[in-house]
Amino acid sequence: MKDVAVLIGSGSIGQAIIRRVGADKHVVLADLRQEAADAAAKILENAGFKTSTIVVDISSRESILKLIEHAQKFGKIKNLVNAAGVSPSQAPVAAILKVDLYGTSVLLEEFGKVIAEGGSGVIISSQSGHRLGALTEDENYKLATSPTEELLELPFIKAITDTLKAYQYSKRCNGLRVMYEATAWGKRGATINAISPGIIITPLANDELHGPRKDGYLKMIEASPAKRAGTPDEVGDLAEFLMSSRGRFINGADFLIDGGTTASYWFGDLQYLKKTH
Repeated sequence: MKDVAVLIGSGSIGQAIIRRVGADKHVVLADLRQEAADAAAKILENAGFKTSTIVVDISSRESILKLIEHAQKFGKIKNLVNAAGVSPSQAPVAAILKVDLYGTSVLLEEFGKVIAEGGSGVIISSQSGHRLGALTEDENYKLATSPTEELLELPFIKAITDTLKAYQYSKRCNGLRVMYEATAWGKRGATINAISPGIIITPLANDELHGPRKDGYLKMIEASPAKRAGTPDEVGDLAEFLMSSRGRFINGADFLIDGGTTASYWFGDLQYLKKTH
């Protein structure tokens, strides 16, 4: 029996993180598509990792519980990395809210019941959560603390009709739920944090940078303080620190890693984006 590291969403960012924290552990690769999990498993197996794969739909509590049951066959769950989700251009409002808002909240809740002493988790959120205007104190509290099965019934969530707003609210909720669940994780001697990346070069992002909307993306990147996009390895380095012994005093936090894009969106050269967002 080994310690277990669970990765949900087997794309470039998730793989970059799990390569840094999964050594000498059994790595469970969970994805909505079996072929994606298998492809990641082959890459990691060829790099010396021990893996298993399972199909998971994080919009389903039953599917999440089956994932936990699978992972516990190999040992104590020491790490959780959630890099799964859908974007505003990939899915309708209902699906975005069910996966990114509800599903992530259930993950935090259920893994918080089984995470091992000394364990840690990271949720990959998005800079989009930081582009949503200020919510009321009551809205923040309800997103953070409402029972998971009631989240999608909140009136201000049910009123969302735009996919971008659905995504932004979901990612804001991710950070708030991480803050809320940090207490339960802390009582088990574990930490949970969120990371909110900006534009990171992955196969999907690369397609966008060469597609019909490339001019808007390139303009945004050039006008950002960093003047470039990020890489999965940079996100992986941040996650590695948060999940290591050096990051034990960090719990319930949300870290922007976007080259200063959000700062510029609110107060700098990218303020023009507020007109379209």
